[in-house]
Amino acid sequence: MIELQWRAGLDDAGSAEVRALASAAAAVDGSAPLSDEVLLALRGDDVSHLLARDGGALVGFAHLDPAGGGELVVHPDHRRAGLGTRLVGELLDRAGAGPVRVWAHGEHPGAVAIAERLGLHRARTLWQMHLELPDAPAARPLPPGVTLRPFVVGVDEAEFLRVNNAAFDWHPEQGGWGVEQVRAREAEPWFDAEGFLLAVDDTGRLLGYHWTKVHTEPERIGEVYVLGVDPAAHGTGLGAVLTVAGLRHLHERGLRQVLLYVESDNEPAVRVYRKLGFTLRHSDVLFSRTGPNVS
Repeated sequence: MIELQWRAGLDDAGSAEVRALASAAAAVDGSAPLSDEVLLALRGDDVSHLLARDGGALVGFAHLDPAGGGELVVHPDHRRAGLGTRLVGELLDRAGAGPVRVWAHGEHPGAVAIAERLGLHRARTLWQMHLELPDAPAARPLPPGVTLRPFVVGVDEAEFLRVNNAAFDWHPEQGGWGVEQVRAREAEPWFDAEGFLLAVDDTGRLLGYHWTKVHTEPERIGEVYVLGVDPAAHGTGLGAVLTVAGLRHLHERGLRQVLLYVESDNEPAVRVYRKLGFTLRHSDVLFSRTGPNVS
């Protein structure tokens, strides 16, 4: 019999169990079921974690943040038995009358069916685009007076946050960051300052950045993790230059495939990525139940 238990911050063993469960699902689905934000929040006391165990083994997991954001994963061997519906139902009950937004990463058919069955509606679509990278793209010249250098831990956080929060003031996850979000990622095993490229002017002021990432599960693949340009530098072509610089860095690291995430309705960005050869691989869909405190 499967038992459910709500928990706050998980210890190292509990966090490792959740990561192992996510890896098992990713190996079957071809896409990660949990976002970086959820994995980084496993030890946090301000979020709620729902653990589903069968005979002590973790077979399901759900996450709910204070704002109503939710994600979940069910072990491939325990699907099609109602556990996913049960987990989403628990998320809805936990949130009470407030808003709930649940991601279906990879637009998995089972997750979509559960959301629709429980009356959730599609609120947002995030595209995952892929690029085959057999050869490094030709380097593009930087604008006059601009140089490229790697991120320096302990030095560049404030400037990165200034540009990031200006570039993504509209974005529900990427905007409004504080230093704690940066520090959490710096502590992750995948963090590589050499792959965090900064474009600075001759005074040292940051104009833009391309933060790359290398995944090892379910396959070894590079990622355009975050790319941002100071609004004051828009129109200089710096975004395309930084994109290519990051792709060249990933190619030098031996990566021959690259992914990125982009809002499906961000037509200018999608157009740029298509010109570089990126194609749509799959979609992540945010399903929402709007509560009375949301306009």
